Amino acid sequence: MMIQSTHHDLNTPTGVMRCYLHQPSASGQYPTILFYSEIFQQTGPIERAARLIAGYGYNVIVPEVFHELNPIGTVLAYDDAGRDKGNADKMAKSVEGYDSDNAATIAWAKTQPWCNGLFGAMGFCIGGHLAFRAALQPEIKATACFYATDLHTHVIPNQPGQHSMERLGEISGELLMIWGKQDPHIPAAGRAQVYQALVAADKTFTWHEFNGPHAFMRDEGERYDPQLAMIGNQLALDLFSRKLRS
Repeated sequence: MMIQSTHHDLNTPTGVMRCYLHQPSASGQYPTILFYSEIFQQTGPIERAARLIAGYGYNVIVPEVFHELNPIGTVLAYDDAGRDKGNADKMAKSVEGYDSDNAATIAWAKTQPWCNGLFGAMGFCIGGHLAFRAALQPEIKATACFYATDLHTHVIPNQPGQHSMERLGEISGELLMIWGKQDPHIPAAGRAQVYQALVAADKTFTWHEFNGPHAFMRDEGERYDPQLAMIGNQLALDLFSRKLRS
């Protein structure tokens, strides 16, 4: 499908949040995917990945995940300064703020003529964790998490009982969990911890571990693996097709 891209500034309980919307150019109602970036927000690789998914007939919304902490439109560079700023933002925002962002985004989408009322989520790195967090929303029926960081730790700020893994019981949709076995941010023991928790909670999920490093989906830099990226995107599209096509 041909696609178009716009941006919209939404009111949330913690301030105005810019969202980038990538969607089919043809009029009609389509499923909506909440698409979560790395700590750098909507960089070129994130925009291209979101537009790819949109081209298969989805409204793809990319929120600025650290909107409370940066001017609207901020994009951090893939360098030491950008990484340091993004990691500082990650440590400054509590997970409860993402919950209110997700609720506001879904509520807004429901009012739009292009929304058919079916929702999924997808994300990379911290965005993989935020997609997992979005799955707590009852509207989210399918979630693709790529090398979701900090699920196995308590690094991200949260109130007692609010860690994402402590709220597994609220996830009703299907999960797709994709990992790189050579990812130093999520070692084998951490991946095993997440897997065992999902099994114990009787969640509906599929699990894929590839021989790849962190950020193998990012089409920029030496860690990019085009073959794995194609497989990963196809797995996500298969999930969305099964769960979000009425």
